[in-house]
Amino acid sequence: MIQPIFSSAEIVLPWWEDVCQEAWSVIACDQFTSEPEYWKQAEEITNNYNSPSTLDLILPEIYLEQPGLKDRIQKIHDTMLDYWDCFLFHVYENAMIYTERIQSNGILRAGVVGKIDLEAYDYHKGSTSPVRATEATVLERIPPRMQVREHALLELPHIMILINDEEKSVIESCAAQKDDMQKLYDTDLMLGGGHLTGYLMNPAQQEEFQNRLNALLESAGDLKFAMGDGNHSLATAKACYEKLKQKHPEQDFSDHPARYALVELVNLHSPALEFEAIHRIITETNPEELMQYLTETLALSGTEAEQCFTVIQKNQKQKYYIHKPLSSLTVGSLQNALDEYLKNHAGKIDYIHGTETLSQLAEKDGSIGFILPDMDKNLLFSSVEKDGVLPRKTFSTGHAEDKRYYMECRRIR
Repeated sequence: MIQPIFSSAEIVLPWWEDVCQEAWSVIACDQFTSEPEYWKQAEEITNNYNSPSTLDLILPEIYLEQPGLKDRIQKIHDTMLDYWDCFLFHVYENAMIYTERIQSNGILRAGVVGKIDLEAYDYHKGSTSPVRATEATVLERIPPRMQVREHALLELPHIMILINDEEKSVIESCAAQKDDMQKLYDTDLMLGGGHLTGYLMNPAQQEEFQNRLNALLESAGDLKFAMGDGNHSLATAKACYEKLKQKHPEQDFSDHPARYALVELVNLHSPALEFEAIHRIITETNPEELMQYLTETLALSGTEAEQCFTVIQKNQKQKYYIHKPLSSLTVGSLQNALDEYLKNHAGKIDYIHGTETLSQLAEKDGSIGFILPDMDKNLLFSSVEKDGVLPRKTFSTGHAEDKRYYMECRRIR
């Protein structure tokens, strides 16, 4: 029998008699990296509840560059063991969990939590694997995360993987069956995260779900699953798994827990999933020289074409159309050109959410901003198959508060 790429997993959750659900669940570690006050508030909330929390089991990335990193990571590992030794957890064998997340905007996002086979995933450029990164992976971000995962007892996922189910026949089919499922948690999420409910699927429901998923994947192209969020976390899991295999070449890893990663499967066509543009700002540069380069490289003009972006500088805006695209997406064409320019010219690039912030930054001398159109999410799978991984920061899947919160765990050693 062929091992399915997505399947049930040993899922670990606290006994809720001893743990406050709202205090337990905190937002993904790569959010609010410039806002220490957010993480201070989260710590205050968990302290007020005097309850165990996933905050004690993760490393918020805001602390990566701060002193005491090694001690912080060791404390995470020790706390995992303490929680386990104190019988804090209940283990659900061969489990899948149907989730319903009410986002901060009131829209429901459905998902299914299970494990993904890392043998089917490759984050490197040019990959043709069934599970693929959608945006470029920054390799420098992997080693610090490996320090946390390599010696950890548990993994906690904020990974969201997308399927291309336009008919909404797979994940959405679980909603009609949830009254027959065991409700595992039902809680508000701290600091504006909305509400989260999770239901344990029984074996018959899992089998039906798996059959629907298999039918969808059979009709798909080479790209079966696309990263929606948490790509660097999945890349870290893959790097740890490959390192383990290299270290022990004689060992059979076909059923080793490190071969898998716990993820949430979400439909690309969920109404809750909106792709928002991430704009570019170039500072400490010569805007006139840069625009001359872009005009020549991309054949920019005011004549309408399929791809376009808006340049903003000193409160002046000008729309340009690309007549010599370097990618199937506007963001790809612009990013490729900017990357080439910055190899040999002065300038620093940054990625900005929201045009208001971009406008403020573009007022400064030596700065120029680029307003990009929102990406049509229906183009995601076809664009990745055609162009490979998209440029870093191609799109955002919504507001920070709506990113995945930690809830489920899985033993990885």
